[in-house]
Amino acid sequence: MPAAVLPLFALILMSLASAGASAMSVLPSFFAREAVEAAQSGEEDRVILEYENLIADKVLVKKAERRLYLLKNDKPFRSYQVSLGSNPVGHKERQGDGRTPEGVYTMTWRNPKSQFRKALHISYPNANDRVQAERLGVNPGGMIAIHGQPRPNAHRELQELLSGDDWTQGCIAVSNMEIDEIWELTREGTLIEIRP
Repeated sequence: MPAAVLPLFALILMSLASAGASAMSVLPSFFAREAVEAAQSGEEDRVILEYENLIADKVLVKKAERRLYLLKNDKPFRSYQVSLGSNPVGHKERQGDGRTPEGVYTMTWRNPKSQFRKALHISYPNANDRVQAERLGVNPGGMIAIHGQPRPNAHRELQELLSGDDWTQGCIAVSNMEIDEIWELTREGTLIEIRP
């Protein structure tokens, strides 16, 4: 956690004891109760350190399992069920193929105002993806993200996609509550590995 954020986080923890459940929404849901207990017992420093240690250094997606894992030092500490592209088997080759990429990428930027609740963009296409697309004479596509559900005012076509288990156009989708947690527990530059 950046040093500038620590005092703010400590202030939040100290206010949790008196603010009760309404303030717990500022923390990932699995962490909020422990933070309140620590604030009540005066152990804010310990909780700040524990929260900092929960920031993922890798995201692992196993397409066949439909699971996304947050890892710290190669150990998973959170897991989420995901929806993939509408044609999920195989590596993404071109724009519009409905496939979710496979390979090693990084989280490049965040969009809190996308057509989904939140979106964490992935560095697809990487150099290998571009070379492969050039060999095939196709556009590799892009704008691949880990995201939540479509916003209520999203395009009608996007809302209609939700009828299937794998409904994205190549992205990795989770629930809105889960994207809020993933958003808090990752940083730009986080390694993302997507396996078949």
